[in-house]
Parts: sequence; structure tokens; C-alpha cells
Amino acid sequence: MSLVALSELLGASVRDASGTVRGRVREIAVAPQDHPTRIAFLIVRTSAGERVVPTSALRAFVPTVRAHSDAANWDRYAPSDGVLLLKRDLLDQQIIDVHGRKVVRVNDVEIDSTPVNSHLALNVVAVDVGARGAIRRLAKGIVPTFTLRALLDRIPPRVIPWQYVDLLETDPSRRVKLKIAYEGLSKLHPADIADIVEDLAPAEREAVFETIDEEVAAEALEELDPKVQVSIVESLDSDRAADIVEEMDPDAAADLLADLTEDHSGQILKEMQPEERQEVTQLLEFGERTAAGRMTTEFIAVPETAVVDDAIEALKKFEGSREALATIYLTGAGHRLVGSVPLVRIAISSPAAQLSDISEPYVACAPDTPQDEVAALFDKYNLLTLAVVDQHERLAGIITADDVITMLRHKD
Repeated sequence: MSLVALSELLGASVRDASGTVRGRVREIAVAPQDHPTRIAFLIVRTSAGERVVPTSALRAFVPTVRAHSDAANWDRYAPSDGVLLLKRDLLDQQIIDVHGRKVVRVNDVEIDSTPVNSHLALNVVAVDVGARGAIRRLAKGIVPTFTLRALLDRIPPRVIPWQYVDLLETDPSRRVKLKIAYEGLSKLHPADIADIVEDLAPAEREAVFETIDEEVAAEALEELDPKVQVSIVESLDSDRAADIVEEMDPDAAADLLADLTEDHSGQILKEMQPEERQEVTQLLEFGERTAAGRMTTEFIAVPETAVVDDAIEALKKFEGSREALATIYLTGAGHRLVGSVPLVRIAISSPAAQLSDISEPYVACAPDTPQDEVAALFDKYNLLTLAVVDQHERLAGIITADDVITMLRHKD
């Protein structure tokens, strides 16, 4: 096994079975849909045009590429959307280092060359994002090979293993082939995805949100600055935007749609499912800087006659945010709010215990309460959730602590 840099291979002479130099390496191709790391073929510039030399025909790779087939048998190269070209698609491109949770630039690519029977197995193993790759490329053809190698040996390597890298593809016609690369990105915490996205250009942000899972995209979108949220959503098709907005907390979705133009928000609402559309539409009727404008309509409320086991069943069926699980609310006659039970009390109580017996006094506010007063209530009572009740003391929604943190962070 040996490692060779992409920059060393580009421009290398290619000899056929007769030993005659037939051309030079112009590109190296990977077919991600067939194998995510394996090099499928070389593109060689010859006097007869660009030809394809499959890796199965190679018997040596450096410093000269040697094939055990005749040049007459090399197929003419035809561009394909299903191919990743290492020079075109990687060198000098931005990538997401999912392991380091940041955006970096590719200076070179490391390729593993391993003899297998009568040919070579070639695989992309890492990308070079440090000074070594940059210097290797800048000095190529200028500094003698021996001197350059001695210089590079003194520079600490800075490479990212291929499995920790996500590519940024902004060309819609070729995005499908790179979809597999976003699997690692989807596994990051939404806040880390948001940090990465904020460092990207608009087209690259769109590429990320076009590709990752809707639920992950929704959570990441909620972590972004409102202006960035708007920019991303405006760049997406209305049906894709609707899929993501449906997965957002209703209050966050309403805030986002309120920042869009009426036409754009209307198109997204039209594409949403009826239930989610109704929830968000109701919240859009309230002032953004009021309790009702900050609340979510996804919460857990059970009758005051319920027992702990009933609350546990409600928890199992709940599809809202984790923050909303902190408190289970109790309702009485006419759906009036009568109490609240912290999740921790449910966890330590007997399944048959009456919720009313372990209930605590609740803290609530009116829908038109200014957001500054909402923040003051959270601070005064050390709340995890705050109930919002209408004029009849019915539970209209709740505000969660993370909503207040976001509110204060984005406060003008």
C-alpha cells in the first residue's frame, strides 16, 4: 500500500502495454453511486482526444502511469452526471469537515494505491486541507522533486479522512451523485449544522437544505439567524420549503413565515398539510412580540382526573419538541387550566398516582403579554415552560425556555 497525491498524478505521463507514452492524466474519476471511495477510471488526454483508462487496466501508478492494455482499446471519454471528478469537484472547493464541524478548503487529495493480482486498487482516503497540499501544488514543476519532498516532510500533515467529509454540491444537475455524502452531516447536532451553514455562500446553503432530511433541516433552520432563515427558504422550491417548515415547531414556523413576503409565505402554506397549516395560520394572527406570537400549540394537557399512567401514555404519543415535554398540564371543566405537573414528578411517582395530588401551582400569562414580560416571568419563577391562557383561562399554548433564549438572542 502507498499514498500518492492527486496533484502528483495530474499531468503524469501514461504508457500503454507497448511502453509508449500515449498521453497525460487530465482527471481522475470516482463513481459514488457504485462505490464512495474507489477510483473508477483515469481521463487521459491523447493525440486522438480524451480517452478513458479503467483502473483494472493499470499496473503502475507513479511516477509514470502504466497500463497493460493497448491505447487502441481505450474508450473515448464522454461526460457523465454520475461521476465525481477529483480535480474539478474537489481541488480548491469548500467541503464540510463533519468530524471537525467546520468548512474548509481542499488543497489536495490523498489516494491509496494497492496491488491486487495483476492490477491496482485505487481509493480516495483523505483530503489535504493544510499547508502541505498547497505548497506541493505551488512548487510543482518549479522546485526539484527531491528538494520538495524534503520540504514537505518538515510540514505537519493536516488531512481529513474521507469518511468525515461532506461535499458541497451547488450544481443541481449533479447533486444526486453526492447525496450519499450528506449522511454524515445529518448526524451532527442541529446547532453544529447551523454554525457550518452560516459560513457558506447562499448557493451552498441551498445545497445543504435541499439534501438533508426534512426533520434535521427544520431543527437546523431554527438555530439560524432570522435573516439567514429567510434567505435559505427563499432559495428553495415552495414544496421543499413546506416540507421543512412542517417539521418546525409551530411558533418558529410562524415567525419565519411572518418574515417572508405575503406571496412567498402563501405559497408555502398552500403546500403544507392541513393540520400543520392551521396551527401556523392561527399563530400568524398574533403579534410576533407577544406571548401568543412566541407560543407553540404543541403541548401535553390531560384531564385533572388522570393518573400518572395516563400522562405516560400521552408522552409516548406526543410528537412535539422535547422542550415542551418538561411540563404536563391539567385541565378541568370547560378545558380550564387547573394545574401543572413537572416531568420529573411523573418519573418518580407510582403509575396509579393521581396527577392532581402531585400537581404544582402553574404560572400563566395572557396572549397579548409583551415578550419582555414573558422573559421576566421565566427569570422570576425559573420556568421551563410558561402557559398562555385565553380570557376563559383555557390553555391556548405554551412558551418554552429555548424560545425565550432565542428571543433574547435576536432581540433588537
